[in-house]
Amino acid sequence: MKSSNTGKYLILSLLLLVIILLDIAIGSVKIPLPEILKVVTGGQATNPGWETIIMEFRIPKTITALLAGSGLAVSGLLMQTMFRNPLAGPFVLGISSGASLGVALMVLAGALIGGSIFQISQISNWTLVVSAIAGAMLVLMLILAISLRVRDTMTLLIIGLMVGSLSAAVVSILQYFSQAQEIQAFLIWTFGNLGGVFEEELWVMTAVVFIGLGVSWVLAKPLNALLLGESYASSLGVNVKRTRLVIIIATSVLAGGITAFCGPLAFVGIAIPHLARILFKTANHRILIPACILSGAMIMTLCDLVSQLPGSSQTLPINAITSLVGAPAVIAILIKSRRLSNSFT
Repeated sequence: MKSSNTGKYLILSLLLLVIILLDIAIGSVKIPLPEILKVVTGGQATNPGWETIIMEFRIPKTITALLAGSGLAVSGLLMQTMFRNPLAGPFVLGISSGASLGVALMVLAGALIGGSIFQISQISNWTLVVSAIAGAMLVLMLILAISLRVRDTMTLLIIGLMVGSLSAAVVSILQYFSQAQEIQAFLIWTFGNLGGVFEEELWVMTAVVFIGLGVSWVLAKPLNALLLGESYASSLGVNVKRTRLVIIIATSVLAGGITAFCGPLAFVGIAIPHLARILFKTANHRILIPACILSGAMIMTLCDLVSQLPGSSQTLPINAITSLVGAPAVIAILIKSRRLSNSFT
């Protein structure tokens, strides 16, 4: 079994490497693969402009895609385990909407208090990240509190969607009282953008995602116990309340931090954990977490590749691409695996 999993990890890693190289090569300027390898290994490109494009634009964008995909996939896995619900995810349960609300309050709220209106470019990295994480954590804690009273998973999902709608309503009110340029800046942010994270921002985002992934890995054993029920987990010595709190923190850090830098990215957190379960045929989180990291990074980089329009400077909104890819994938997975909920019972 271990050798089988190792082989699957290797295949995913090789596919990821191929997609990374394609993502760097394809764009408004087509760069030959040998030139990319030359620059990456420390050499100089034949065309100095290619080296600038590769090092300052395309590699940071690809790294952003890797971080966003892996972080959202793991956050979705944590939520599906905590709620024991195959449809749970940061987008469906309103966490991404909460993160968007946190950013909107920073960008647009000045109009309501009569002060100066912030622009995204004027807000420090940590302020933007903290505001998104705070919004995500607030929504997740609200959903968790409701889950203590509501045991039906479909009801809980509907409540999550309603909380997301409430967040969207508050954002709409803020937009109504804001000026055109602030509304435009926030609207563009909601489209999602992997290419707007440069060196300084990338270091911050990397730290946020690695912290969230590290905490998630530490939670692997308690997560396995939670799949068998809270009572059974408690009998194994798991502190359920503390574990839930740590899951909230890890999920909020991952979903909130990624949303802060890349905008809301739909369906990645829902689809990738199911893909990992199907590929590895296990519910063991020590296997699923690395699988989600590799699969999420691969799918998000593939979405970034699809969003490129070869020979054109135009790039499709990444949020639209993740929805176009993720929504049919979730539908197909649910149709094919009619007993998918058995993984959570």
